[in-house]
Amino acid sequence: MKVADAMTPGEEVVTVSLPGTRDDVLEYLQERGFSSVPVVKETDDGATYRGLISREDLIKHPDEDQLAVLVREVPTASADDDLDAVAATMVAEDARRIPVVDGDAIVGIITVTDVVRAIARGDIDGETLVGDLASKNVNTTYVETPLPVVEREIYYANVPYAVVLDKETSLAGIVTEVDIIEVARVVEGEAGTGDSVANQDDEWMWEGIKAVGNRYIPTRNVEIPAEPVSKFMSDDLETVSTRASAKDAAQMMIREDIEQIPLVTGDELIGIVRDINLLEALYE
Repeated sequence: MKVADAMTPGEEVVTVSLPGTRDDVLEYLQERGFSSVPVVKETDDGATYRGLISREDLIKHPDEDQLAVLVREVPTASADDDLDAVAATMVAEDARRIPVVDGDAIVGIITVTDVVRAIARGDIDGETLVGDLASKNVNTTYVETPLPVVEREIYYANVPYAVVLDKETSLAGIVTEVDIIEVARVVEGEAGTGDSVANQDDEWMWEGIKAVGNRYIPTRNVEIPAEPVSKFMSDDLETVSTRASAKDAAQMMIREDIEQIPLVTGDELIGIVRDINLLEALYE
């Protein structure tokens, strides 16, 4: 199967253009739930592909506003590439979205979800048992943990989810980056600056305040409700057993619009099956 058979075509790909600012990207990351956005430069010959900007890029560079500085190079693919080879690149590079280019033009984008959808349809191999693919390292949190703390736990664990446990250590639910982004509120305002700023390292602050002297500068913060994660988690959990196939898990992910499924034996949590895990079976 070729990339062209599974990708989102270029006319449906959302992009941001140079020159631009981080606010142009924030719109898509928060309002549409994207994890990253391709960047293009408009020329007399059309839009040319320049790179990608992700949520992590904005967090790592809180005082940088210009897209030209924030944009980074990522692996690309061509429409004629084999889908399993691109899936291997996604796993190796931890890249959830790979732009599909023809010369300097972006002609589509291929995502982890696109590959999972192909596995679910049976277009590519999905017979490997998920028990052989699941990660035994599971990011967990407690039902009463405040949501801003959960956001930091997810960030530091470098995964897009946290499985929520109750006081009996039983499965209570799951919360994802998307759940947190949906309830986060962007706050505009002003803050005094000087040699130091008291709230510069608040865990819910998207953009830090750079000390530039004793004057006021505009700030743009993201506030996360400081309520227990139990209020925001999904408690109608889908789970999967070790004997399910990658195709079974892929069909569940597409049907339920989820990216990870707890792996259980009886009622015991023993791992997590992420969508990226299903791609590993394509080249093992």
